[in-house]
Amino acid sequence: MNSLEIGDDCLVLSQRLAEWVTRAPTLEEDVALANLSLDLLGQARSLLSRIGDEDELAYLRGPGEFRNCLLVEQPNGDFAHTVVRHLLYASFLFEVYGTHPEDGVAAKGVKEIAYHRDYAALWTRRLGLGTDESHRRMTAALDALWPFTGELFAQDAQDTQDAGSAEGAGDAGDAGEGGGWGVGVSVLREPWAEYVGAVLNEAGLAVPEGTGQRYGGRRGVHSEHLSALLAEMQALHREHQGATW
Repeated sequence: MNSLEIGDDCLVLSQRLAEWVTRAPTLEEDVALANLSLDLLGQARSLLSRIGDEDELAYLRGPGEFRNCLLVEQPNGDFAHTVVRHLLYASFLFEVYGTHPEDGVAAKGVKEIAYHRDYAALWTRRLGLGTDESHRRMTAALDALWPFTGELFAQDAQDTQDAGSAEGAGDAGDAGEGGGWGVGVSVLREPWAEYVGAVLNEAGLAVPEGTGQRYGGRRGVHSEHLSALLAEMQALHREHQGATW
């Protein structure tokens, strides 16, 4: 796991959450989702700036150069899908940051992500134990998004090599300021599964069984959803490259 991968995760998920602004179920959630988005954007900037120019990394790379996991690029769907996606990813990022209390970004980020995780867990319980319709939607969201969770904990030498060779990324595999986190994400699966499983159980929801897993994001193989997201996010910068205030 390295700063490029987590930075791209945070950047893409931030953009996804920002899409809810003016569209959230209530005004309170509109503000809450915007704040979650800003937290992730701040973390993305800190992580990507360790590797190179944050603006170039965000706005001038194509989809194949991004190393975010497939989970975060999935469309918002309904509010249940957004809640489930955030529960699954925030619980993962909480474990990643928690392994590096000595790292400035991780030390600050884990406090923010703890709130993200609690927010998603609260809504998971509310919707899972709510009406028959809200329970049905949460179940549908779990079924749709669970196949993307395996990639969170899959890391091999090729992933690290690919991340380090992304254009503009510098040496993303080095420790410290170069971007390396020195953590094998496979060891984080057990605490992640324990937490997520407990929340789902409290919400009257079950972990999907027998679902295949999808991979590729860490190697730059993405769904069509990322291309659409980047086309919108990068449009202004690409049209006016070099512009300053």
